[in-house]
Amino acid sequence: MAYPLEGRLRPAHELGAASVSALGAALVLSSPGLFLLSSPWHLALAGLLLGHAAWRGAAGLSTLRYRANLRRRRHYELGSADIPWSADGLFLGRGFRWDQRHTQRLFEARLPVNRPLLQAGRFAGALAAFIPTADEFGGVGGDPAIHGVEPDESEIWMDLEDRVGHTLVLGTTRVGKTRLAELLIAQDIRRGEVVIVFDPKGDVNLLRRVFAEAERAGRGGEFFMFHLGHPEISARYNPVGSFSRITEVATRIAGQLPSEGQSAAFKEFVWRFVNVMARALVALGRKPDYQEINRYASDVEPLLIDYFEYWLDREPAAAGWREELRSLAIDKKNLDKGLQSRGARAVSLVEYARRKKLYDPIAHALASTLNYEKSHFDKLVASLLPLMEKLTTGRTASLLSPELDDSSDWRPVFDWTSVIHLGGIVYVGLDALSDYEVAAAVGNSMFADLTSVAGSLYKFGAGRGLPGEVTSRRIAIHADEFNELIGDEFIPLLNKAGGAGFQVTAYTQTWSDVEARIGSPAKAGQIAGNFNTLIMLRVKEVATAELLTSQLPEVHVVSTVVSSSVSDTNDPVDFADFASRNEDRIAPETVRMLEPTDLVQLPKGEAFALIHGGQLHKIRMPLPSASSDPLMPTSLAAIGETLRARLDGPWNQPEDPSEPDGRRVV
Repeated sequence: MAYPLEGRLRPAHELGAASVSALGAALVLSSPGLFLLSSPWHLALAGLLLGHAAWRGAAGLSTLRYRANLRRRRHYELGSADIPWSADGLFLGRGFRWDQRHTQRLFEARLPVNRPLLQAGRFAGALAAFIPTADEFGGVGGDPAIHGVEPDESEIWMDLEDRVGHTLVLGTTRVGKTRLAELLIAQDIRRGEVVIVFDPKGDVNLLRRVFAEAERAGRGGEFFMFHLGHPEISARYNPVGSFSRITEVATRIAGQLPSEGQSAAFKEFVWRFVNVMARALVALGRKPDYQEINRYASDVEPLLIDYFEYWLDREPAAAGWREELRSLAIDKKNLDKGLQSRGARAVSLVEYARRKKLYDPIAHALASTLNYEKSHFDKLVASLLPLMEKLTTGRTASLLSPELDDSSDWRPVFDWTSVIHLGGIVYVGLDALSDYEVAAAVGNSMFADLTSVAGSLYKFGAGRGLPGEVTSRRIAIHADEFNELIGDEFIPLLNKAGGAGFQVTAYTQTWSDVEARIGSPAKAGQIAGNFNTLIMLRVKEVATAELLTSQLPEVHVVSTVVSSSVSDTNDPVDFADFASRNEDRIAPETVRMLEPTDLVQLPKGEAFALIHGGQLHKIRMPLPSASSDPLMPTSLAAIGETLRARLDGPWNQPEDPSEPDGRRVV
């Protein structure tokens, strides 16, 4: 049975034996006659002594290396062009698989009795001046012993099949989340996947990195930028213009409204009202957008008039309705109270259809909205108007409600189905620091749209409406600060979109941010349960750290207990005057494999990753190389100039509304 303690934190006694053996070998080689040895026997003995010196010296140096590794932070950097990638795996960094041995070693390293052994001596301190460490490159802080318990590390790869189980990255501010995102995004781009990056902050550096990686992979023509903070160079997107079912329009808009208490009834009314407007717009051949919804939310009568005229022109039983309408006599005193406050044209059309006993589901639904007295109706939809104002004010309106007929506007218009078909790379900057409400509303609508796309891919595959065979693509979604984007529509995206090739990587600081945003611990737990892979950098909240530590098994660590005793005797017959005993007892103890405090003390750029079905790995992410990247754009303006120069690319092709792509089915 092996001794339960490795005993790595001890003086390197082996170096003494190695020195003696090396000295003996030197003496044998220099003066074989002194030992009465003739050739080749003195060579054999010298070789034996040198072999023993090498063996014991290696053991002693291993002990010194281990002790030095516990106190220093090794520098690790990679240039953007040097980031490894594979078609079968995802590179996470360098590290090792964490098991009971490393928990034991970390326990021993933190014992007060071993602290002096972890202090660098004079010679080591002088040598460190010539050996670069991570501390010299920005100060990473933390406890280096957490990674130093394993001197032998290797590259850590994650199986791509685990990506569809989604990945959650947690870490406080300025500890390397963005660097990890850049590392993962670069690999996804090089593998040819559809890459969608959500950045609520609108980080210019992240945008530049995504652009540079697209250029490096030869996919610059597939890059696309949507940025609420820079609408002059941003592409345009209609969050409610693409759908499989017409009811999705109402769901995406009403989903932004509060649903607690009495607000639930108003939310349901708004949903029905928006659904009626969307049905009417689609029937008229007009694509729903925020500006159209906002226009008719304030005054639905023009939409009612347009639809009724459209319907009656095509209704055989209403032949000659225009002449009949002119002679239609209406006494407002006999009308419902709601109709009395409405315009004459709208009232006449509704009354004409009622008297002729004509029925159309959309016309009937529109007419029902006039049954409410106008002031009362305005109160019912009052919660909708502030939301619409947020989304249709200023330059944001041109991004979210694009004018497709405006040939003077060079900015392309996209939808998620086109992005997936063309294999696009999309950066979405929501500028949440400037306007949190608009950023959240647009982000939620985009997630809802992506969930709908996933449903379409489930049902029809990636090639519906396209000639020939279409290769299915993985869709890598990276959601930075996703607590600012999360809503009820995010849950089905995690639950069900994996089968459609969606792989979500979400980044946030603490899990409490998610619970506060979603408003329900149960829903937050449901979201957490859908992330099969967990990567945790330094965190400051114990509850967040326990998301990882609570999933780990308990292990045994052992410690030594020194015991000594002395007993004497006054028996004159016994020659022994006293007896003494000294012993080391091994005391086992059950502890968690990791404690929350271990995650609090992680250096920057280091993380624990729970991958491969619950296997715990300790990783170090590569720091960015100090050398400049020639493909990195100098500014946001340079990116805008490049995008405008690619007007003839796939993103600027006019959209064919008649194309059966599975996303415009009513």
